[in-house]
Amino acid sequence: MDILKEAIKVFENEIKTLLYIKDNFDRKFVLLVNEIMNLKGKVIITGMGKAGLIGKKIVGTMNSLGFMSIFLHPSEALHGDLGIVSKDDFVIIFSKSGETEEVLDLIKPLRKFRVKISSITCRNNSTLSELTDINVVLPILSEASPYQLAPTTSTTAMLVFGDALAIVLSKLKNITPEKFALFHPNGSLGKKILFKVEALMKKDNDNSYVYKDGSVKDAIMEMSKKGLGAVAIVDKDLRLLGILTDGDLRRFLGKIKSIEELNLKVVDIMTKTPVFVYDDEKAIDVLRLMENREKPILVVPVVNRKNKLVGMLRLHDIIKAGIYNE
Repeated sequence: MDILKEAIKVFENEIKTLLYIKDNFDRKFVLLVNEIMNLKGKVIITGMGKAGLIGKKIVGTMNSLGFMSIFLHPSEALHGDLGIVSKDDFVIIFSKSGETEEVLDLIKPLRKFRVKISSITCRNNSTLSELTDINVVLPILSEASPYQLAPTTSTTAMLVFGDALAIVLSKLKNITPEKFALFHPNGSLGKKILFKVEALMKKDNDNSYVYKDGSVKDAIMEMSKKGLGAVAIVDKDLRLLGILTDGDLRRFLGKIKSIEELNLKVVDIMTKTPVFVYDDEKAIDVLRLMENREKPILVVPVVNRKNKLVGMLRLHDIIKAGIYNE
């Protein structure tokens, strides 16, 4: 057997069926979308076996886009889990044949809740299609498995259908990246959008700064104590005047001729008008600012909108938080 050739046949089989379904899509999909958009309750998805597994994935996708969805196992539903159903819900049943006993047994109990029911099947004129309010047929040409045994093309069709449903709904509901991030606070997109400088900066007792009348010696002690690789220089009102980095300090120490020079005022050797950021800026924007330079900035002072120093932010801490510049 040519292994690669057999694998490619599976791709070709499933792609062919997906194209066939695309060309035969009808307006029942629109009815389904409208039902969900006008829904006061939640979307309940159910199905047995492999169709049920696909249903669980679709539930995950719907929830990630802000549409409250849950998966209801047909057998568990008949043993108490029907308690999650309310009259404002909408039920979607996935079943290849539309003849699965456990799924059909659900219809009569669900009707007592007066919910609308849609079915997604892969054949016309099934028992399930006759019992539901909206039936969408995904006409598969053949399963990709030998002898048509294992659900393959049929589950792929259901999965793509679920993706199409979720994406269309998200566009109608105008799910922006900012809204999406609210549902994914620890995902890469969530971190990029939601993480602000304030959450990552060193502040309060961990902040690193000296007053303008401080000496170079004071700056060295503060830099050693806080370990941030820099100190900010501020006036008595904490307004930022400059910065002294460990690189600045090394260059200074390489030039001094006497230990007494450590008593010089720090303002005499600081970098004036340093690059700074605001505490309410997005961390990803600051990351780009720090990285997209001929020589990356490793630490930057942070001020509030009143231009008072509130912290120091290291490039290391942004990357450590899982925020990356793409």
